[in-house]
Amino acid sequence: WEGAAVVVPLGMYVLANAHKDKVKVTFFHGAKLPDPKGLFNAGLGGNKWRAIDLREGDRLDAAAFKELLRAAIAYNETHAVPKSRGAKA
Repeated sequence: WEGAAVVVPLGMYVLANAHKDKVKVTFFHGAKLPDPKGLFNAGLGGNKWRAIDLREGDRLDAAAFKELLRAAIAYNETHAVPKSRGAKA
């Protein structure tokens, strides 16, 4: 995940990557999250990850995005995988 912004309180739940033509925001357990506003527009065929591809000029529903972030954190809080003994804090 070199060069990517990764948030890891109880395991990775989201990462954002800047690409030439877009910013991709990937939710690791996105398939398990509610998305009533339909923000996910990439990775829809998988059984785990979901992503939001944002291109220049796109508008993002900030409230819906915050709800996705909250849902991702809540999912990790209830499905966290314990760290291995060798894991660094």
